[in-house]
Amino acid sequence: MLKVSIVTICFNSVDTIENAIESVLNQNYPNIEYIIVDGSSQDGTKEIINNYSSKIATFISEPDSGLYDAMNKGIKASTGDIVGFINSDDMLSNKSVIRKIVKCFETSNADIVYGDKKYVKRYKLDQTVRYWRAGTYRNGKFQNGWMPPHLSTYIKKSLYDKYGLFRTDLKIAADYELLLRFIVKYKNVPVYLPTVIAVMRQGGISNSSIKNRLQSLREVYISWKLNDLEVSPLIVFMKPFRKVLQFFKKN
Repeated sequence: MLKVSIVTICFNSVDTIENAIESVLNQNYPNIEYIIVDGSSQDGTKEIINNYSSKIATFISEPDSGLYDAMNKGIKASTGDIVGFINSDDMLSNKSVIRKIVKCFETSNADIVYGDKKYVKRYKLDQTVRYWRAGTYRNGKFQNGWMPPHLSTYIKKSLYDKYGLFRTDLKIAADYELLLRFIVKYKNVPVYLPTVIAVMRQGGISNSSIKNRLQSLREVYISWKLNDLEVSPLIVFMKPFRKVLQFFKKN
């Protein structure tokens, strides 16, 4: 039975962390290693996490140098065959979704499995505001602004061991760079699972300000250069256009 390591990153997340934890612990797949990496919260987050200590395999609470540094800590701590992320503002969509992901890995023999993602109102979780239908991957999609939703993407631990972790010199789009590296540069073809895997509250660092949005697009373009890959500068327009379309798609 494949072992799945799920990593939750948090910092001062007292309002949302419990939903994230319960969405993982309520899964009906039995072989899950749950890891929480906290940036030394001071708002009561650690106290909530400690209430679930008997069901958490690893709990790290210490200062970090940013989101991707914390994610790298989670990957390094993981011992599973597969690694996925559900951060403190996120939830797994239902109690059977990890079982479906594992079955997809087993039947497809893939190293990367990804699905859909939806965004909900921060305090009205039943109201969907954006639906990210990822669709089937094919060569050339990244060049047209596509990427799989990172929090709905599960990756074999062996790929991190072989191709490296998140680049911490990128502050907003390191998840894009990692997926670009794994899928386009090293040609690990991902398999699409047509179901919602992650549910995320509105917000997020890349959308928190115009400055961050521009920085994110700059890092998207830089990601291609860092991997010695060619892409049109128009990628900085195509990627946000795809995001706009997600507001009109329905589940």
